[in-house]
Amino acid sequence: MASTSDDPRNFTLRDESGEETSTFTGQVPRQAALKVARRLDPADSEAQASREEFRLREKGTKKLHIYEGWAWRSEAPEDKPDWMAETITKANVSKEGIEHLDEL
Repeated sequence: MASTSDDPRNFTLRDESGEETSTFTGQVPRQAALKVARRLDPADSEAQASREEFRLREKGTKKLHIYEGWAWRSEAPEDKPDWMAETITKANVSKEGIEHLDEL
């Protein structure tokens, strides 16, 4: 079966030693990277957030997507659902590039 652009893709978080720890799903690498960034230690505001580099490898490929991510706390929107906390974590990412691994 041919994959379509709507199919979710799996990306593994890769540390500096090459160990792959967590898997994140997204239709595009940025979607998975935002999920990683939301797990970073959030700052009190976006301006104070420190940027952290991380790498995601798309499962089944040798492509390593390199991102810089940051997270911050923010007030929940006025029309938030009842179950949502008053303070939420927001995140953003900036793609730094792609590397191709020689082997896995």
